Amino acid sequence: MSGMQKQRELVAAFLREQSTLALSTVDAEKIVSTAPLFYIANEDLTLYWLSSTTTEHSVNLLREPRAAVTVYRDTDYWKMIRGVQMRGVVAEVVDSTQRKLVVERYCERFQLGTVFRLAITQSALYAFRPAWIRYIDNAKRFGYKFEIEL
Repeated sequence: MSGMQKQRELVAAFLREQSTLALSTVDAEKIVSTAPLFYIANEDLTLYWLSSTTTEHSVNLLREPRAAVTVYRDTDYWKMIRGVQMRGVVAEVVDSTQRKLVVERYCERFQLGTVFRLAITQSALYAFRPAWIRYIDNAKRFGYKFEIEL
């Protein structure tokens, strides 16, 4: 396995361990806003989440699909800071077969059950495809990082 493959697998493993991302989008006046969202990741590092099309971030993404995402481990100790910063493009998943498969995984991961069924049918499924990734791990040493261009 090459160095790049090892780095990608390290990022993928980290993304599988976490559950919440911080999504940053830009509005029409170029003002940045950030929203926390549950997500799931697939093997190619694409992140998926469900959201109403009327939320600020969804409206922003319709106009400007470029976004930034941060996923990190919650900690109170600096040596345990570990996370991923990413930049990429977001698109709504419109293929019904793909949506069904991803939503099933999403519901299973977050144990949503039937209570959220109506909300899910009224939500859009979004896919974030990273173009750039920075991995940070202070457990290795303060400031340890590597970057991946996709």
